[in-house]
Amino acid sequence: MPFADHPVRRVTAAEGISPSGVWPHTIPAVRQLLTDGLDLGPGVTFLVGENGAGKSTLVEAVAVAFGMSPEGGSTGARLTTRATESSLSDEIQLTRGAGASKAGYFLRAETMHGFYTYLEQNPRPSGPPDAKFHEMSHGESFLTLIESRFTRRGLYCLDEPESALSFSSSLAVVGVLKQLADNGSQVLCATHSPVIAALPGATILEVGDWGIRESAWDDLELVQNWRAYLRHPEQYLRHIL
Repeated sequence: MPFADHPVRRVTAAEGISPSGVWPHTIPAVRQLLTDGLDLGPGVTFLVGENGAGKSTLVEAVAVAFGMSPEGGSTGARLTTRATESSLSDEIQLTRGAGASKAGYFLRAETMHGFYTYLEQNPRPSGPPDAKFHEMSHGESFLTLIESRFTRRGLYCLDEPESALSFSSSLAVVGVLKQLADNGSQVLCATHSPVIAALPGATILEVGDWGIRESAWDDLELVQNWRAYLRHPEQYLRHIL
């Protein structure tokens, strides 16, 4: 991709870094990234997989290496409460697109409550004031933030946004992600949602014991499991009830 101008073209191990037997290198997806590197195309890329497969670890590492806080926000935000992020961001290097925007935004569902407080204490110097996020429901505040802050061309990293969203709100997020891609932004999103991952034209990377592999939406274990459960929930529930 010699003339690619999207924010992150490729993610590789930093100089002198090789896979070790220490977490997070023990995660197959992380080990593959450090060994083979990972190309990221323009538009939207989804990371899909089971809990513990490494998708959130990868999104976090890319976001922090790009210059964003591990607890969320733009490239200018510096929210820090308790450091729980992995060391992976220091062990990778990003190949950036020529002339690409350096703007970025990172949203992770698990830190949103503290992030709303940070926004209240650090209002933006220009533009309309932020909504009072703490006075909204979790889903309303999350969707409002996405719609009001995802406006600049740049890199947008999302970690499991569906945890806050209803079905209809998830569809609204699909619309926002499509607008970002159409406007030249790049999106890297970890998700468990078959609704969000169904965005037409997106690249889907499925992570698991095999490492990282590109997949079609119809072929995802996630989609197949949800279809089977919705068709015959009793076949699953009888094993746990």
